[in-house]
Amino acid sequence: MDSKEMYGRLLGLRTPWTVERVEMDVAHQEVVVFVGHAPGTRFPCPRCQRELAVFDHLAERRWRHLDTCQFMTFVAARPPRIDCPEHGKLQVDLPWSEVGSRFTNMFEALAIDVLLAANVKRAAQLLHITWDEAWGVMQRAVMRGRAAKQRTAPAHIGVDEKAIAKGHRYMTLVSDAAAGTVEYIGEGREEASLAPYFEAFTTEQLAGIEAISMDMWQPYINAATRAVPGADDKIVFDRFHIMQHVLDGVDRVRRAENKVLRAEGDDSLVGTKYQWLRSAYHLTADTFRVLKDSALKTARAWALKESLRSLWHYRRRGWAEGFWRRWYFWATHSRLAPMIEAARMIQRHLHNVLTYFEHRVTNAVAEGLNSKIATIQKRACGFRNRDHFKIAVYFHCGGLSLYPSRFAPTIV
Repeated sequence: MDSKEMYGRLLGLRTPWTVERVEMDVAHQEVVVFVGHAPGTRFPCPRCQRELAVFDHLAERRWRHLDTCQFMTFVAARPPRIDCPEHGKLQVDLPWSEVGSRFTNMFEALAIDVLLAANVKRAAQLLHITWDEAWGVMQRAVMRGRAAKQRTAPAHIGVDEKAIAKGHRYMTLVSDAAAGTVEYIGEGREEASLAPYFEAFTTEQLAGIEAISMDMWQPYINAATRAVPGADDKIVFDRFHIMQHVLDGVDRVRRAENKVLRAEGDDSLVGTKYQWLRSAYHLTADTFRVLKDSALKTARAWALKESLRSLWHYRRRGWAEGFWRRWYFWATHSRLAPMIEAARMIQRHLHNVLTYFEHRVTNAVAEGLNSKIATIQKRACGFRNRDHFKIAVYFHCGGLSLYPSRFAPTIV
């Protein structure tokens, strides 16, 4: 087997494409494979598939291919163009590369694997390409995957926010609770940040949304209720966000009481912040059990917080409502202002707290994705550019088909 036949097989070339010659530069450790087509070949229009004669050829271009024999390998060719009566002059599709790429499909598939395992800088070093070239591979992969993804509204979606930089810079993330993927990223955390996600679907598709898990953030509520039919009964306020409000109440009680006790020379609450925020399942220190059973205001706030966890253990909404009435009376008569404030806030949104018992969804998937995104941010040392943040999140968390449609070699 000579070099032309070997590289023809490695590239998976089919008629009319053939390897015309192979040039090796030992000094620079490079191999260039020159590819051409037979005279008189007719090519299909990339848009309408009508077969047409070659109109002309573009200037010679090169595409980086997988290394062969430890030599950097390039494919060189003059891409032909056709003159379609309907669509005008267009470059024909090339079997080894996609339009706009300077890499072969097989090299791009390898680059995607490396980018999934390393940050862009390290991937570029491993692949011996520039940072911009590596980022271009990631960007094309996301665009290709997003274009190929079927646009359907998931049955259960989660809506959450993600801080991307200091100075209260946020992004709105919509996730598919079943697939565990990020479906949409909007800038900011306003109503206009979420509304475009719903605008991409028809009324029938939006009606197919069964549940929307989110926190009690009014702009998100407004966007969902205006777009999704029956959203009032589909929105479920996430239990973890609800408990966060109650935890904040406990911590405010602790801080206020600690200030008073320290003024009296009592350091009982010093250094106990995170103990009070833990659940009863994680109590280990005997000293904390003593504090918990004491007459401290913080102990009463902690007991209220732990009792509320039982709300989501009920199997029926009616039983949960009965529990809530008892807990709400206890909280509002506790004489602990932060806990009263939290209880009244939940009461105002009670309908969509109790919709949990119809849908039983939480934002656990969204929180898991937030954790994964935080790892991506740390690995990239942060993102100053919002578009780069979106591309990285879709690449790693979008559940997209990232690879070129034609990258496996075909043996002929």
